[in-house]
Amino acid sequence: MSGGWVYFMTNKRDGILYAGVTSNLPQRAFQHREGQVKGFTQRYGLKSLVYYEQFDDIRDAIQRESTIKHWPRAWKVRLIHAMNPAWEDLYDHLI
Repeated sequence: MSGGWVYFMTNKRDGILYAGVTSNLPQRAFQHREGQVKGFTQRYGLKSLVYYEQFDDIRDAIQRESTIKHWPRAWKVRLIHAMNPAWEDLYDHLI
């Protein structure tokens, strides 16, 4: 079993948040940026990667994403502020 990532995409600082999970964060973030992911992120223009966590086992990432999706927004924002207080797009840090 390979590793995984939990990540947040947004459209602007303090904007709409999307939590996702993937085994290849650089590729997935690129797909979001290019509007290649149909659905919620495409509809709302969520192109900025503002938070991520890496896991050695994809199953742990899936569990973490499931937990985070049930959190209040304030908890998610707190995570982002701890890692990325300026809400910068972290995509360039991946490549």
